Amino acid sequence: MENDNDNTRAAILREAEALVNGPRAVEYGPAEVNMTKIGAGWSVILGAPVTAHDVSLCMAWLKLARITGEGQASRDSYADAAGYVAIAAELADV
Repeated sequence: MENDNDNTRAAILREAEALVNGPRAVEYGPAEVNMTKIGAGWSVILGAPVTAHDVSLCMAWLKLARITGEGQASRDSYADAAGYVAIAAELADV
């Protein structure tokens, strides 16, 4: 039995999959390479090691923080957060 929540969940996950394997992958290149580059820069700024996995989780948190902020929630932020979590899982090799 399918309800509106099931449809929304599935749609958000499909959108996330399309983003991380479609235009964003083409625009930014392989996720691991991109997240590693970002981590290298953040490591310099923070003075502590930041892994590609850390970057993915931090980017997911950025999206979640936007969702919880005043007037900041958007469907795109939910899809982006799901995409970053999926990238983090891939990088963690789970």
